[in-house]
This record gives sequence, C-alpha cells and structure tokens, in this order.
Amino acid sequence: MKAKTDLFPPDLARLAGAARALGHPARLAILQTLAERDACVCGELVEALPLAQATVSQHLAALKAAGLVRGEVDGPRSCYCVDGPALRALADGLAGFLDPVLAALPATDAADCC
Repeated sequence: MKAKTDLFPPDLARLAGAARALGHPARLAILQTLAERDACVCGELVEALPLAQATVSQHLAALKAAGLVRGEVDGPRSCYCVDGPALRALADGLAGFLDPVLAALPATDAADCC
C-alpha cells in the first residue's frame, strides 16, 4: 500500500521532509551554531544550547536524517557540520516553491479572506 505522501511529486515530498526537520527552534539554533563555527563537537553544542546532551543528539539525528548536517563519530566524540550544498538546495527549493505562491497572492493584504 502506498503512503499518501507518494501521491505528491517527489520534489514536494523532499521539501516537506526538510521543512519538517526545520520545524523546531532547537534545530534552527543548532544549524545557526554549526554554521557560525563551521564544524562542531556535540559537547560544544550542548554548552551553547539550553538543552540536555540527549536532546541535542536527537535533534542532530533529525537534521542528519534530513540531510542538512553531516556527522562523524570519532571515539567518544561526535563531530557535526552543516551540509552547505544540501542547505543551499533547500533554500532554492523553498524559493522555487514560495515565489510562485507569493506571486499568485493579491497585491493587497486581504485581512478579510474568510
């Protein structure tokens, strides 16, 4: 049996998956921190964020599963960095999706749309 998401174009499914990964402020903060440092050790992320190590690891796993960060385990240390090409592709995909949606909106803000 196919999933309902299979009924939509693959590019929309990929975009939705990446957007889902960005749907938590902790994940956005992790991306910002990694981008600022260019590479990071998980312990440094824990020090920079108001979250427990296990929580940071869960959020890193979600970002890694979405392909937005890369990571390597080196003994007791886990090093992560932003996957620049993947993040740029996501930005392009969001722009490619949002630009025509925004262009289709009325020129004035319709506060009384419903």
